[in-house]
Amino acid sequence: MISDEPVGQKTPAGKNFVAGYVLTALAALFLTFDWIIKLLALPIAIQANAQLGYRAETVVWIGVIELVCLGLYLLPRTSVLGAVLMTGYLGGAIASHMRVGDPLFSHTLFPTYIALVLWGGVYLREPRLRALLPVRR
Repeated sequence: MISDEPVGQKTPAGKNFVAGYVLTALAALFLTFDWIIKLLALPIAIQANAQLGYRAETVVWIGVIELVCLGLYLLPRTSVLGAVLMTGYLGGAIASHMRVGDPLFSHTLFPTYIALVLWGGVYLREPRLRALLPVRR
């Protein structure tokens, strides 16, 4: 039987695969909380976005964009595309925090931390991505 899995890669039952799903779950939990409060247009989401210079009417649309990106990320067939789109979304969040002068490590770089967890999850559970971007020893 011929396998699509690159030589020397862990099988789906391996530690990398499990760790990948743990990281994916962590990122997904945070991002799910975030899009839910935006879709419901909760006062905390409206206030946080207003501090970044966004009108209240945009909060729901930002939540919809985040939901679509996260949905693509969570589907195995489109996980890399979802990670790329979510990285763009998080890049916009970084730019917004920088524009208003938020603290660097707690606010401005927080989307970077989420992106690292997100990409770590997809990297560990996707053998084709590991083959494309190998870590050399």
